[in-house]
Amino acid sequence: MTTASLDRGRITARVSVAVQETLETAASMVGATVNQFIVQTALREAERIIENERLIKLTEQEALAFFKALEAPLPPNEKLKAALQDYTTRRNDQTGTFDWQPRPTRV
Repeated sequence: MTTASLDRGRITARVSVAVQETLETAASMVGATVNQFIVQTALREAERIIENERLIKLTEQEALAFFKALEAPLPPNEKLKAALQDYTTRRNDQTGTFDWQPRPTRV
């Protein structure tokens, strides 16, 4: 794909001389043109905002389902039952390398 075949949009902004000088200084510090600097910085911030909003909205949308699941958990399936049995067996096995005894309390 050639550069000429890319669709491009245009964004312009009028800013004070002080803002322009600040942007020019920052851009030169990172070795970019002002245009590159503005686009990269704005894009990074836009992606951060979009991600944060998606996370917040997902959390809000799923909060009710989450609390319902806490209040009425599903019964354990066979794998969970087997894992509990394995844990209990290992915990009670005094010959193994597992030491499940509580540590003495320090005074």
